[in-house]
Amino acid sequence: MYKFFFKRFLDFWFSLIVLIMIFPILLFVIIWLHFVNKGAGVFFFQERPGKDGKIFKVIKFKTMTDERDVEGNLLPDEIRLTKVGKIVRSTSLDELPQLVNVLKGDMSLIGPRPLLPEYLPLYSKEQARRHEVRPGISGWAQCHGRNAISWTEKFKLDVWYVDHLSLWTDIKVFFITIKNVLMRKNINSATSATMEDFDGTN
Repeated sequence: MYKFFFKRFLDFWFSLIVLIMIFPILLFVIIWLHFVNKGAGVFFFQERPGKDGKIFKVIKFKTMTDERDVEGNLLPDEIRLTKVGKIVRSTSLDELPQLVNVLKGDMSLIGPRPLLPEYLPLYSKEQARRHEVRPGISGWAQCHGRNAISWTEKFKLDVWYVDHLSLWTDIKVFFITIKNVLMRKNINSATSATMEDFDGTN
Protein backbone atom coordinates (compact mmCIF):
# COMPACT_ATOMS: atom_id res chain seq x y z
CA MET A 1 0.00 0.00 0.00
CA TYR A 2 2.82 2.43 0.85
CA LYS A 3 4.68 1.80 -2.42
CA PHE A 4 1.61 2.24 -4.63
CA PHE A 5 -0.25 5.06 -2.87
CA PHE A 6 1.07 6.62 0.35
CA LYS A 7 4.60 7.20 -0.95
CA ARG A 8 3.30 9.45 -3.75
CA PHE A 9 0.84 11.12 -1.36
CA LEU A 10 3.62 11.98 1.10
CA ASP A 11 5.96 13.07 -1.71
CA PHE A 12 3.46 15.60 -3.04
CA TRP A 13 2.39 17.22 0.22
CA PHE A 14 5.82 17.22 1.83
CA SER A 15 7.37 18.84 -1.27
CA LEU A 16 4.65 21.47 -1.51
CA ILE A 17 4.95 22.45 2.16
CA VAL A 18 8.77 22.54 2.05
CA LEU A 19 8.82 24.65 -1.11
CA ILE A 20 6.54 27.21 0.54
CA MET A 21 8.67 27.24 3.71
CA ILE A 22 12.05 27.59 1.99
CA PHE A 23 10.99 30.07 -0.71
CA PRO A 24 13.07 32.90 0.86
CA ILE A 25 16.15 30.65 0.79
CA LEU A 26 15.52 29.70 -2.82
CA LEU A 27 15.14 33.36 -3.78
CA PHE A 28 18.43 34.24 -2.05
CA VAL A 29 20.29 31.42 -3.87
CA ILE A 30 18.76 32.46 -7.21
CA ILE A 31 19.98 36.04 -6.79
CA TRP A 32 23.40 34.86 -5.55
CA LEU A 33 23.97 32.52 -8.50
CA HIS A 34 22.74 35.10 -10.99
CA PHE A 35 25.74 37.27 -10.22
CA VAL A 36 28.46 34.59 -9.93
CA ASN A 37 27.61 32.30 -12.86
CA LYS A 38 28.89 34.81 -15.44
CA GLY A 39 25.77 34.76 -17.57
CA ALA A 40 25.41 30.97 -17.51
CA GLY A 41 21.99 31.16 -15.86
CA VAL A 42 20.71 29.99 -12.49
CA PHE A 43 18.98 26.71 -13.29
CA PHE A 44 20.35 23.56 -14.87
CA PHE A 45 17.93 21.44 -16.91
CA GLN A 46 18.97 18.02 -18.11
CA GLU A 47 17.16 15.01 -19.50
CA ARG A 48 17.20 12.02 -17.18
CA PRO A 49 15.44 8.64 -17.25
CA GLY A 50 12.75 8.19 -14.62
CA LYS A 51 10.49 5.29 -13.71
CA ASP A 52 10.52 2.63 -16.43
CA GLY A 53 13.18 4.67 -18.24
CA LYS A 54 10.76 7.46 -19.21
CA ILE A 55 12.74 10.64 -19.95
CA PHE A 56 12.06 13.86 -18.04
CA LYS A 57 13.97 17.08 -17.37
CA VAL A 58 15.56 17.31 -13.94
CA ILE A 59 15.91 20.79 -12.38
CA LYS A 60 18.92 21.82 -10.29
CA PHE A 61 20.68 25.01 -9.36
CA LYS A 62 23.58 25.62 -11.71
CA THR A 63 26.89 25.55 -9.85
CA MET A 64 29.25 25.96 -12.82
CA THR A 65 29.93 28.62 -15.43
CA ASP A 66 29.86 27.89 -19.18
CA GLU A 67 33.48 28.96 -19.70
CA ARG A 68 35.19 27.40 -22.71
CA ASP A 69 38.70 27.11 -24.14
CA VAL A 70 39.85 28.74 -27.39
CA GLU A 71 38.46 25.80 -29.39
CA GLY A 72 35.01 26.20 -27.87
CA ASN A 73 35.17 23.19 -25.56
CA LEU A 74 33.88 23.46 -22.00
CA LEU A 75 36.67 23.79 -19.45
CA PRO A 76 37.05 20.96 -16.86
CA ASP A 77 34.41 20.81 -14.10
CA GLU A 78 36.85 21.76 -11.35
CA ILE A 79 37.67 25.02 -13.18
CA ARG A 80 34.06 25.96 -14.00
CA LEU A 81 32.82 25.14 -10.48
CA THR A 82 32.60 28.54 -8.74
CA LYS A 83 33.32 29.21 -5.07
CA VAL A 84 29.63 29.87 -4.52
CA GLY A 85 28.86 26.72 -6.50
CA LYS A 86 31.05 24.70 -4.14
CA ILE A 87 29.08 26.02 -1.18
CA VAL A 88 25.74 25.35 -2.86
CA ARG A 89 26.87 21.84 -3.83
CA SER A 90 28.45 20.94 -0.46
CA THR A 91 25.28 21.98 1.38
CA SER A 92 23.13 20.16 -1.23
CA LEU A 93 21.19 23.37 -1.91
CA ASP A 94 21.60 22.60 -5.62
CA GLU A 95 19.17 19.70 -5.20
CA LEU A 96 16.28 21.79 -3.82
CA PRO A 97 14.69 22.72 -7.20
CA GLN A 98 14.07 19.00 -7.72
CA LEU A 99 11.19 19.37 -5.28
CA VAL A 100 9.35 20.74 -8.34
CA ASN A 101 10.11 17.45 -10.13
CA VAL A 102 8.64 15.62 -7.13
CA LEU A 103 5.48 17.72 -7.28
CA LYS A 104 5.10 16.91 -10.98
CA GLY A 105 5.50 13.19 -10.30
CA ASP A 106 8.76 12.83 -12.24
CA MET A 107 10.64 12.01 -9.05
CA SER A 108 10.18 10.91 -5.46
CA LEU A 109 11.80 12.31 -2.35
CA ILE A 110 13.59 8.99 -1.86
CA GLY A 111 14.79 6.69 -4.63
CA PRO A 112 17.78 5.91 -6.87
CA ARG A 113 19.35 9.10 -8.23
CA PRO A 114 18.37 9.91 -11.85
CA LEU A 115 21.41 9.42 -14.08
CA LEU A 116 22.16 10.21 -17.72
CA PRO A 117 20.09 8.73 -20.60
CA GLU A 118 23.25 7.52 -22.36
CA TYR A 119 23.83 5.10 -19.49
CA LEU A 120 20.62 3.16 -20.24
CA PRO A 121 22.13 0.71 -22.78
CA LEU A 122 25.17 0.17 -20.51
CA TYR A 123 23.25 -1.31 -17.57
CA SER A 124 23.13 -5.01 -16.91
CA LYS A 125 19.65 -6.50 -16.54
CA GLU A 126 20.05 -6.35 -12.76
CA GLN A 127 21.33 -2.76 -12.73
CA ALA A 128 18.42 -1.64 -14.93
CA ARG A 129 16.04 -2.63 -12.12
CA ARG A 130 16.83 0.74 -10.51
CA HIS A 131 14.21 2.13 -12.91
CA GLU A 132 11.40 0.05 -11.42
CA VAL A 133 10.71 2.96 -9.04
CA ARG A 134 10.73 6.75 -9.37
CA PRO A 135 14.20 8.30 -9.00
CA GLY A 136 14.76 10.32 -5.84
CA ILE A 137 16.39 13.48 -4.56
CA SER A 138 18.22 11.22 -2.12
CA GLY A 139 18.52 7.47 -1.96
CA TRP A 140 19.99 4.44 -0.28
CA ALA A 141 23.24 4.74 -2.26
CA GLN A 142 23.59 8.42 -1.30
CA CYS A 143 23.37 7.40 2.35
CA HIS A 144 26.13 4.83 1.92
CA GLY A 145 28.84 6.64 0.01
CA ARG A 146 27.24 9.00 -2.50
CA ASN A 147 30.01 10.05 -4.95
CA ALA A 148 32.75 8.33 -2.93
CA ILE A 149 31.82 4.76 -3.97
CA SER A 150 32.14 2.96 -7.31
CA TRP A 151 29.32 2.69 -9.82
CA THR A 152 29.11 -1.06 -9.21
CA GLU A 153 28.56 -0.53 -5.48
CA LYS A 154 26.11 2.29 -6.14
CA PHE A 155 23.95 0.15 -8.46
CA LYS A 156 23.88 -2.72 -5.96
CA LEU A 157 22.60 -0.32 -3.32
CA ASP A 158 20.00 1.07 -5.74
CA VAL A 159 18.63 -2.40 -6.48
CA TRP A 160 18.64 -3.22 -2.75
CA TYR A 161 16.41 -0.20 -2.24
CA VAL A 162 14.00 -1.34 -4.97
CA ASP A 163 13.68 -4.71 -3.23
CA HIS A 164 13.28 -3.22 0.26
CA LEU A 165 11.19 -0.12 -0.45
CA SER A 166 9.09 0.68 2.61
CA LEU A 167 8.09 3.58 4.83
CA TRP A 168 10.73 2.55 7.37
CA THR A 169 13.48 2.45 4.70
CA ASP A 170 12.49 5.91 3.45
CA ILE A 171 12.50 7.30 6.98
CA LYS A 172 16.01 5.95 7.52
CA VAL A 173 17.20 7.47 4.23
CA PHE A 174 15.62 10.82 5.15
CA PHE A 175 17.43 11.12 8.48
CA ILE A 176 20.75 9.74 7.23
CA THR A 177 20.59 12.27 4.37
CA ILE A 178 20.10 15.14 6.80
CA LYS A 179 23.06 13.90 8.85
CA ASN A 180 25.28 13.59 5.76
CA VAL A 181 24.31 17.05 4.50
CA LEU A 182 25.12 18.63 7.86
CA MET A 183 28.47 16.80 7.93
CA ARG A 184 29.03 17.43 4.18
CA LYS A 185 30.04 13.81 3.66
CA ASN A 186 30.96 12.16 0.32
CA ILE A 187 30.23 15.16 -1.92
CA ASN A 188 33.02 14.38 -4.39
CA SER A 189 34.42 11.21 -5.85
CA ALA A 190 37.95 10.18 -4.97
CA THR A 191 39.41 11.59 -8.20
CA SER A 192 37.31 14.54 -9.39
CA ALA A 193 35.01 17.39 -8.39
CA THR A 194 32.03 15.39 -9.66
CA MET A 195 31.35 11.70 -10.16
CA GLU A 196 33.21 10.14 -13.11
CA ASP A 197 31.16 9.02 -16.11
CA PHE A 198 29.81 5.47 -16.11
CA ASP A 199 31.26 3.39 -18.96
CA GLY A 200 29.59 0.08 -18.20
CA THR A 201 32.57 -1.37 -16.34
CA ASN A 202 33.41 0.75 -13.24
